[in-house]
Amino acid sequence: MGTSSAALDAVLVRKRLTRLREAAGHAGASATVVTPGSDLRYLLGVAGSSFERLTCLVVPTDGGAPVFVSPALEYAGLAGLGLEALGIEVRTWVDGDDPYALALAGTALDRVAVSDLTPALHAFRLREAGAAHQVLAGPILRELRMRKDRAELEQLRLAGAAIDRVHARVAEWLRPGRTEAEVGADIAAAIVEEGHATADFVIVASGPNAASPHHSLSDRVIERGELVVVDIGGPLPSGYNSDSTRTYAAGLAPARDVATAYATLQAAQEAAVEAVRPGVTCEAVDEAARAVLRDAGLDGFFIHRTGHGIGLDVHEEPYVVARNDLPLEPGMTFSVEPGVYVPGEWGARIEDIVAVTDSAVERLNNRPRDLIVV
Repeated sequence: MGTSSAALDAVLVRKRLTRLREAAGHAGASATVVTPGSDLRYLLGVAGSSFERLTCLVVPTDGGAPVFVSPALEYAGLAGLGLEALGIEVRTWVDGDDPYALALAGTALDRVAVSDLTPALHAFRLREAGAAHQVLAGPILRELRMRKDRAELEQLRLAGAAIDRVHARVAEWLRPGRTEAEVGADIAAAIVEEGHATADFVIVASGPNAASPHHSLSDRVIERGELVVVDIGGPLPSGYNSDSTRTYAAGLAPARDVATAYATLQAAQEAAVEAVRPGVTCEAVDEAARAVLRDAGLDGFFIHRTGHGIGLDVHEEPYVVARNDLPLEPGMTFSVEPGVYVPGEWGARIEDIVAVTDSAVERLNNRPRDLIVV
């Protein structure tokens, strides 16, 4: 499993497990099986990935004791979590045992919700062990994870401030004559220096490469006067992520038409942020950005959604996109990141993480959004 763990907050764990049971009951699931990944980290503070040996949390909807199943060789590193004190039954197994039967023993198997990223290896073996009617647990778990509590919001504020500190230093490394890869290596080191556990992604996209939203790094030399999109982020030690984009001009302000288009993009991003408040739908926020670009004839160059949720995953619910009529609620956190991409020529994007408050919006990134000449 490659497991690590964080100290458990007993009150928080119990609260989240209770909410999971309630959401599972509303969805008609008799039990929820959660394998390693961000969902398990959210529920128990246990980080890691699934491998060929089964590790999972089984939560019966009827109120029976949750069961944590782990290979004995992995559980040695988790024993200090005190799961039993939280009313969680621990079942360990050794190679040669049947962990799937062990996990499901005593659990109602009418309709079992299985976490979305469970490997097929485990999903199929659970089915063979009796969980024949499986549904995705994503719709259940997203009801818990979309609305961040105070502790989560504080971690996301810290993540936003940490990545802001990196953007504040970009002028140290970004200049004409250097390659994207050279600049990216310096930025990746700074992401860790400024408090992240790792640099999860570093995009340095210059000139025509900036017209590709998910370009990463290349050996292309940055030329004077080009726009450079810098989209960076990563997890704090707590697992909560940053993600922020700024666009820079290398050594010289761009041509007037490009500067005018950028000003329109900045207005679109501002309009979308200002649209955020409880009760407004995700699609309405997307449209707020898109309308500004449409009025300027630039909407055809905006080729992705306006935003994505963020937390223990960089991309999670809610998604700020057309035809998503989900109303925003306090505690929801997501990116607002419209872009303009002119194929073969240039591109630009501005991205902030925001949080929905009781009455409006809070920006978690606070670096200037003007086109910065470095």
